[in-house]
Order: sequence, then structure tokens, then C-alpha cells
Amino acid sequence: MKSTTFDLVAKVVKSIDDKLGQNITVLDLNGITTLCDYFVITSTPSIRQVKAITDEIQDRLEEEGIYVLHREGYTSGRWVLLDYGDIVIHILYKEDREFYNIEGIWKDAVTIDVDKIINNNI
Repeated sequence: MKSTTFDLVAKVVKSIDDKLGQNITVLDLNGITTLCDYFVITSTPSIRQVKAITDEIQDRLEEEGIYVLHREGYTSGRWVLLDYGDIVIHILYKEDREFYNIEGIWKDAVTIDVDKIINNNI
């Protein structure tokens, strides 16, 4: 069975949760931009954890035959962007997330309840 975009969002969220990503946010950008359908955003207090979360997401999606189209920021580890086409994932060092305030920029987006995703209620 082919995964839907939202099924992939759920896999990403669970991957982040498994690696203890903090303050996971999913923004539904449908109808707001043609850039992508969803942003998944998380932060962490260490650069090492930014890279661990990045690796976990890539590994899990590759198991599904889904490969990142573009990856930026891995070397510095402060803000990694993973572009999967319909899903763009931002994994940020905590202070950088506060500074750039992605959620504030996209305040018109609907925020998806991540707890429901993690608990398989969506």
C-alpha cells in the first residue's frame, strides 16, 4: 500500500519523538503556499541530537523507498532542512528555532495536534 503524505508526516513525527526531539510542530500549509503541504519543525538542545534526528528520519523514510530531495545544514548541525517535496522538515538547535520563529512566519497555517499523531489517534 502506498503511503499518503500525511502517513509520511506521522512517520517523521514518530521518528523525531523516538529521538527525543522537543516541541514538535506540524504546520498544514495546504491552501497557503505551493511550496509544500506540511512543515514539520522540532528543536533540540544539542547539535549532536540535531544530526541524530536527521539521520533517523532519513533512515526510516529510506526504508519506505522515499529519499530526501534536498538536505541543507547537516555539517553545521544548527538547522537542518530536509526537503521531501510535499513535506519540509526543520530540525533546529533550540536557540536558533527561537530566533527564526518559523511558526510566527507561517502563522496562518493550521497546527496539527502532534500528540494525536504520536498516540495513533489520527
